[in-house]
Amino acid sequence: MTAQSPPVDHELIEAAAHVARTRSRGDNHTMAAAARARDGRIVTAMNAYHFTGGPCAELVLLGTAAAQGIHELDTIVAVGDRDRGVVPPCGRCRQVLLDYFPALHVIVGAGERLRTVSITDLLPESYIWADHQLDTEETGPPGTD
Repeated sequence: MTAQSPPVDHELIEAAAHVARTRSRGDNHTMAAAARARDGRIVTAMNAYHFTGGPCAELVLLGTAAAQGIHELDTIVAVGDRDRGVVPPCGRCRQVLLDYFPALHVIVGAGERLRTVSITDLLPESYIWADHQLDTEETGPPGTD
């Protein structure tokens, strides 16, 4: 964990928990995510489970944020339905979040161990998406062209 980690954003956790409590439907939608944009707005989303491999809540959130014109996120959290609390991102989500937002913070842990960490702390020595980096250098961050 970095020395300059921001405090835990409890409003963000509650936003995701509210979506998980009120919008979960059977096995198709079991996880909610919430992220705070740089301008302070909160974006929420749900996973879309499917046996062929549906997207996690964090990935749905990236598309939802982009559809709302939000291309800079500061912090993200995922919360499970049935009061499971904060759930850390899976490996695929960690890689995608790092590729899109290398300065992103992620809320992890439970109870007294809740903390905000850098996405790079969750995926040290990560794979570098070279094609993505070339596109970013030429056109700017994703969604800005």
